[in-house]
Amino acid sequence: MPDFPNPFSGNVPERKLNFNELIRAIRIDIAGELEAIHLYTAHADATDNPLVREVLLDIANEERVHVGELQRLLTLLLEDEADLLAEGAAEVDAEAAKLGDQSTSPGGSESGGETATIGSLKS
Repeated sequence: MPDFPNPFSGNVPERKLNFNELIRAIRIDIAGELEAIHLYTAHADATDNPLVREVLLDIANEERVHVGELQRLLTLLLEDEADLLAEGAAEVDAEAAKLGDQSTSPGGSESGGETATIGSLKS
């Protein structure tokens, strides 16, 4: 997450990060990439200029690649990271299976073809 008001946020510490600090730093880096995706996507949604929209969405997709790279680092560094991510994915898959096709289609929910919202997905 940006910390521009802090003049020391970009300085390299006088010592190297220990393992736990490194893991936390990578997680903060992931959070920064996710925030960037949100901002670029929001800005793309807020413009009628097709060129600006396409460029911003392309940049947002590049940030998504960065998330994947950083997440992969975590799975290489932490023995349980891949297992925990798989557990979370399995939980979502189980819930999606209960809901059937309506869980993944943006407009074909039980609300008569209207766009699904968080509220309409609650059971």
